[in-house]
Amino acid sequence: MIKKFKDSNNGGTFIGVGTAIGVAVFGITNEPTWIAVGVAIGVAISWIKK
Repeated sequence: MIKKFKDSNNGGTFIGVGTAIGVAVFGITNEPTWIAVGVAIGVAISWIKK
């Protein structure tokens, strides 16, 4: 019997979503720090999901 794993490998998706949120907040506040914060949040979420 072949066992198929259900690992979707979507870690990069969360990083992209976090970056998009950071860019959106940057567009409102004009502070580039929010882009880094968004990336950090995406990395944290993808790290927790593993």
